[in-house]
Amino acid sequence: MIFARDKSQMCNNLLQYAHVYAWGREHGRKVISMRFSYKYQYFHICHTNLTGFGWYLLAKYLAALKLLPTASFKHSDCNREALEQKMLRHKHIVVSGWNVRFYDLFIKYRQEICDLFQIDPQYTEPVRQKMKDYQGIRLGVHIRRGDYAEWNDGIYCYDDDTYARHINRFAVMHEGKEVHVYLSTNDPKVTEEHYQQLCPQVHVHHLQGSAPEDLFMLSECDYLIGPPSTFSLVAAMYKDIPLYRMDTPNTEAMTPEAFHLFDYWFRRII
Repeated sequence: MIFARDKSQMCNNLLQYAHVYAWGREHGRKVISMRFSYKYQYFHICHTNLTGFGWYLLAKYLAALKLLPTASFKHSDCNREALEQKMLRHKHIVVSGWNVRFYDLFIKYRQEICDLFQIDPQYTEPVRQKMKDYQGIRLGVHIRRGDYAEWNDGIYCYDDDTYARHINRFAVMHEGKEVHVYLSTNDPKVTEEHYQQLCPQVHVHHLQGSAPEDLFMLSECDYLIGPPSTFSLVAAMYKDIPLYRMDTPNTEAMTPEAFHLFDYWFRRII
């Protein structure tokens, strides 16, 4: 049994677990998510037999008592080959750390991963109903603030004008087509009315959903834009939505060719 452990936000946890799951799947090993056993109870995986608070407590205390070995991928320069050999040697082990990476296996078992992390209907259906009446191109815009004011010295904490310029450029790129923009943000100051004023060529929608609702909303769009973030990356994962990652506030970098599918950005996580 492999127990996947990490301490971060929802979509970081999802991707970290999924790497371990894919490795376990390839090697005939069962993998339990310690994080999703008690937190982020929005997904199908949270209702499966091997995901529960009891499993979390068991693994936590066995590891604390040194009765379970740990393979820690905490540091970017960790010896991944040696850690993988450790995983192969031990029948029961805790695997932790953001830097666990099995990209090819993740892609191989991606559909199973998407199935495990299907969002529960109680979060998806209200969003689906709100989105169903609007025809045209759906652009999901992830406006990340909050913790991004400090992460990487705030270089990706863009202001409203920067996002608006990207939305307007997208509208020009799709001139003659009806564009509906769906805002996802952790900034309570963002309003639909303000963005509608800044972006008169499009129809702006701010559903003000919870995290799982916003994740589903983005996953239902035709295109996504946003700063480097696993939240928009996971949203792109479900249906391979073209994503433009705003590595710079310069709108000239956003061209049709700069929109890439999940696998491209997945291997280029910042």
